[in-house]
Amino acid sequence: MKKLIIVFGILLISIPSSGQKRSAKIEFEVAGVCEMCKQRIEKAALETKGVKSANWSVETHKLILIIDERKTNPIEIKKNIAAVGHSSREVETTEDIYDKLDECCKYNDEKVIENHKKE
Repeated sequence: MKKLIIVFGILLISIPSSGQKRSAKIEFEVAGVCEMCKQRIEKAALETKGVKSANWSVETHKLILIIDERKTNPIEIKKNIAAVGHSSREVETTEDIYDKLDECCKYNDEKVIENHKKE
């Protein structure tokens, strides 16, 4: 009986660790040029169900995320980011949405890019 209780206890301890993977770190590039872009991109990512943290780099254009893989996936996050005007390789924003960005956030405009490099 004592052995049965010990075996049962060990099984109870091991069950939670064999569950489905919850969190994953992912990263991908998102187009943008400034701190306003950073705020917009991170906010759109964080508003996606299952995104726990988001950090976009102005210098590298890399978005690093911690996500719950049971609740979201990279394509859903990219769609939400494209909906606020920022493209990734797999999901492009529309021209109408891009045109609504502030002038300093027009990442496809060479003059804007050059102005940000000077700052």
